[in-house]
Amino acid sequence: MQEMSLMQKGIRTNCRFFVGEKPCKFKRLCEGCGHFSPKGKRILIIKLAAVGDVLRTTPILTALKTRYPSSYITWITDKAAAELLRFTELIDELLPYSFENVIRLMSESPDILICLDKEPRASSLASLVSAGEKYGFGWSPEGVLTPLNALTDYGFRLGFDDELKFKQNRKTYQQIAFEQCGLEYDPSFDYVFSLPDELIARAKAHLRGLGVAEGKPVVGLNTGAGAIFATKAWTEDGFVALAKMLRDELDVTPLILGGQLETAKNLRILAKCHGAAIDGGCSHSLQDFAGIIACCDLVVTADTLAMHLALAAKRRVCVIMGPTSEAEIDLYGRGTKIVSDARCAPCYRSTCDVGHICMENISAPRVFEAVKRELAGL
Repeated sequence: MQEMSLMQKGIRTNCRFFVGEKPCKFKRLCEGCGHFSPKGKRILIIKLAAVGDVLRTTPILTALKTRYPSSYITWITDKAAAELLRFTELIDELLPYSFENVIRLMSESPDILICLDKEPRASSLASLVSAGEKYGFGWSPEGVLTPLNALTDYGFRLGFDDELKFKQNRKTYQQIAFEQCGLEYDPSFDYVFSLPDELIARAKAHLRGLGVAEGKPVVGLNTGAGAIFATKAWTEDGFVALAKMLRDELDVTPLILGGQLETAKNLRILAKCHGAAIDGGCSHSLQDFAGIIACCDLVVTADTLAMHLALAAKRRVCVIMGPTSEAEIDLYGRGTKIVSDARCAPCYRSTCDVGHICMENISAPRVFEAVKRELAGL
């Protein structure tokens, strides 16, 4: 009844610009306003982490906006991922995960809820929020992960069925995500991602300051793989040999990249390179790291955040893969997967008991040939 009273008074609370506690950005009352835009379907996406997984979930935005052109999409995610999604125009409201925002969402009733995250924080929120339709994962009264409907059964089974995940599955992460949302899979729906011009300009200035030559292809060599799945990282000697081959045989600029966890590792690699590569730095913010990746012509990396950033920025990639499943990775025609032939791979283990052979048996010449082919196509 209160809502009807407000509407009768000409206050359009269903407008996507309506705030409530303060004037909207147009600084005018609702009655007679030419900027009125109804929210349409209200869709809540819950995808908190990891940052790379958040990025490769963004293709569903295009599918949702195609099906529901006037929809109002709210996405809640961890702060790190929010730093990258904040420039994405297809997200109408971006919420960093916090107690305040969780409480707020629990008081709302979106038309559609999509949770593509298996961790308890996300799936519990999905179960607590009242919504007209729910897709993806929730948290059961018994205290375990549960599919919210039959569309998620396949993605749910992948989590505990190694035979399905490692040997039988040929679907990409994106295809599985589309199916879980009840959306028709379209492989042309790419990462939805953008960076402001000033951030790209800052990255270019940083590279110039490092001595990166104008007009010469820049190949980023990302050495890290994160703390949880460090087994995904390629060998230090492999990066050293590759950097020397790139300099000597292709006359390109190898740029050693990584995060804070790779600081010591990258110093060792650079010392062994004897000037064959440039230190890209390991202390950048996530946005600045994304900007540097976007300024590379090609990125050599494991199946990790740098790969997703490069693909999102429409850069070429050569992805070195051992313990993770290559079938789930979609490169959108912009790269090459260099997959280990170790019999124990993939395993998705965070530690290795057999000497990390899946990554050690991928040679620098093999990676170099893949890089050469990719650069020839630029």
